Amino acid sequence: MRNPLRYHVWYTARQKVVTTVVVGALVVTSGWYGMGRLTAPEDRSCAKGVERPQGSEECIGVSGDGYDFGRPKLTEVAAAIARENNTLKPGRYATVALLLPLTSTDEAMQTKMQRELQGAFAEQYRANHLSNEQVPGIRLVLANTGKNNLLWQPTVDRLKKMTGAPDHLRAVSGVATSSTQVRSAVKELTAAHIAVVGTTITADDIANSPGGDPFPGLARVSPTNRDEARALAHFGKVKADKALLVQDTRTGDHYTDTLRAAFTSLVKGTQYEPQLFTSRKDPNDEGTTANTFQQITHLICDTDAETVFFAGRHTQLRQFINALGSRGCQSRPFTILTGDEGSYLGNDKKLDRGALRRKVTVRYASLAHPDAWAVAKEKGGAATGGSPADYRSFLDLLATVAKKPVGPIGPTGHQGLTDGQVIIAYDAMSLAVHGIRQATGEGKQLPQPADVGEQWPRVKGSLRVSGASGWICLDNHGNPYNKAVPVVELAPEDARQRFVAIAWPERTPPDPKCLPPSSAP
Repeated sequence: MRNPLRYHVWYTARQKVVTTVVVGALVVTSGWYGMGRLTAPEDRSCAKGVERPQGSEECIGVSGDGYDFGRPKLTEVAAAIARENNTLKPGRYATVALLLPLTSTDEAMQTKMQRELQGAFAEQYRANHLSNEQVPGIRLVLANTGKNNLLWQPTVDRLKKMTGAPDHLRAVSGVATSSTQVRSAVKELTAAHIAVVGTTITADDIANSPGGDPFPGLARVSPTNRDEARALAHFGKVKADKALLVQDTRTGDHYTDTLRAAFTSLVKGTQYEPQLFTSRKDPNDEGTTANTFQQITHLICDTDAETVFFAGRHTQLRQFINALGSRGCQSRPFTILTGDEGSYLGNDKKLDRGALRRKVTVRYASLAHPDAWAVAKEKGGAATGGSPADYRSFLDLLATVAKKPVGPIGPTGHQGLTDGQVIIAYDAMSLAVHGIRQATGEGKQLPQPADVGEQWPRVKGSLRVSGASGWICLDNHGNPYNKAVPVVELAPEDARQRFVAIAWPERTPPDPKCLPPSSAP
């Protein structure tokens, strides 16, 4: 029997033509669709102004619209910043960018990022609502440099294009880690006449000095590693013959390089050679240094040392503390002295707090502490260099921004302030706002970009910034002169970071005028 479908579909001339056209159209359409899918650029955007660079899954760029860069700890404070930004009128604000590794995967660094944003936002709100209508208003944006700051270049390129309308970028703050990448970023920004205010950079070689100003327009609110070491030495009255140095041999890390140099000068005259370890390229990588520290602690027990200066990052510091807690010579007490990386260990769940109950005392030079000025005053401490009143003003402000309708911005209780990160970020933002407004001429709404960094040599005397961490009096190269250094101790019973005393790089507090002498570095 003849197939009727065969006859009707395939063997009439008209239907042959129709079938051919339909099939051809389907082939062409699917071909164009397939080619379009193959040739169309991949959408790598994360948010307005933020995208994933080729070869990376991190969202890199600049945002002031509430984007949290995929980090839940930043969600609330990023939203609060966006709400504040939306209250500003176009053309009547200056933008400050927070340059930070916002997508870091290290837990301690994620907490640091949250606290950097909290402190900066507190000052943004104060500047816009509690400063007698001073101009310009302050807009805040988040600028992500990626894990370990490795993707700093595209973000810095974007910032350099933001000095004109509508952004009017006038300063960059944050700048929180002393690394080669951060040094390069600061170099490019200041070369483009953009003022930079570092929060927690302490490396001596990411600074200007009488020997030269490689970063014109850079200011800092934290002491250098050299000043931290000097303050520790004045406080601890360390006997060099009873001290030794444990140091990271990995080079290119400006924090450890300059801290090592500073501590080397403090142990001059020791009878012991340094104990060496080498961390991984990524200092947050645990690596095998815990094995090395197990051996080093045996050798330390062979010495008569009482004080150990530790020149390394927080991951390795924690490993060393744990190893020293399990040392063979349990009857002998040891004091570990280190730089401000010690502040990361307050909430480190891998830290063996039992070690702190086995005659191991860990003290570090902090950048700020909530108990510093109140406790110091109770103990009859310094009448200059900072004050309880300045810190109370900060606390009152923090209470306002932490709750609705301004906040919430995440936890801001006393415990969250003991690492000093919120406080120092607030002070850095305060200095940035001070510079912007001091540079704004009579009858002007905005300063020229280059004029902001030129204000730093005049931040002293009666023009100092009375920060929550202490007075910020800058020398002619943008470095804080004789800045208060809280000495803080890791507590054995819980995550508290206990204030011990305020130490001073120049041994004693500054005089009431806070004018750096001609011999100041």
